[in-house]
Amino acid sequence: MRQLLNTLYVTTEGAYLHLDHETLKVEMEGTTKLQVPLHHLGGVVCFGNVMVSPFLLHRCAEDGRALVFLDRNGRFKARVEGPVSGNVLLRRAQHLTASDAEKSIAIARNIVAGKIQNTRQIVLRGGREGEIVDDIAPLQECAEVMSNVLIRLRSPRDLDEVRGLEGEAARTYFSVFDRMVREDREMFCLNGRSRRPPLDRMNALLSFLYTLLLSDCVVAVEGVGLDPQIGFLHALRPGRPALALDLMEELRVIFADRLALTLVNRRQLSRDDFQERPGGAIHLTDKGRKEVLVAYQKRKQDEVQHPVIDQKVLLGLVPHVQARLLARHLRGDLENYPPFLYR
Repeated sequence: MRQLLNTLYVTTEGAYLHLDHETLKVEMEGTTKLQVPLHHLGGVVCFGNVMVSPFLLHRCAEDGRALVFLDRNGRFKARVEGPVSGNVLLRRAQHLTASDAEKSIAIARNIVAGKIQNTRQIVLRGGREGEIVDDIAPLQECAEVMSNVLIRLRSPRDLDEVRGLEGEAARTYFSVFDRMVREDREMFCLNGRSRRPPLDRMNALLSFLYTLLLSDCVVAVEGVGLDPQIGFLHALRPGRPALALDLMEELRVIFADRLALTLVNRRQLSRDDFQERPGGAIHLTDKGRKEVLVAYQKRKQDEVQHPVIDQKVLLGLVPHVQARLLARHLRGDLENYPPFLYR
């Protein structure tokens, strides 16, 4: 199980990764900087100008080991995949379900309900821990709006309504997000949600964390034999991992938003960990990315109680558990897809 969490992040420009027998070596200018037994790694993520030998590429593909390439700012570029694996009957069930409007709405509704419930918990916690009196009422109002959205979500007419309710809850949430920032609020204010490119420090931090989480979700759905391109909530588009994006929704605030707030409120990130690019885009510096990557990996080692399987699991394994629960639902072993609810 630990192997699933053991991801190697390579952020040094010009690094060269190659295979030496059963060991992955990272070299810089001919000098070995790191050696890791290959069987200890569940995945490798490369940022920017990182070179990988053909033999290592082939081996990762053969073993089903994730090898992901991102640009320096964490934007997805490519992913190495081996032969398609998994039960063809499971994928067929997935495709048939995606073509069934009623079944798709049921899955999408539960995903969005899980996302809103988890978001509401974070907002309520922010209200309890807030030190500024003026922040408490808006956070409580946001939680109340989310409760009303959850009621309306019980019987949606179609998929567009599910998406509309999700959007309403998200807008309300991000309108009060700054009220959960307790340190350097002016520096880390969220000026609306901006993605490509992020236009402030908090957006840059959230976008980077979402990229890491999406990569983990792609690995999770592929690991159980599902097709990451065929989702139920997100519309199908060429090259878009719709199912991984679906799975990611209920986990965003747990893996990314809460961690972003922790990094800022504990002053683990500062102004110097961000840089402005031409056009007003804001991105993490190399130092800032490394700080976030270390914190993200540590976060995945936290234990949480999973309400469905009724046992404690490492947080980093939750996407894999959820992917298996979704596969069981698609096979007909579970009546409904149960989202992960954070406590």
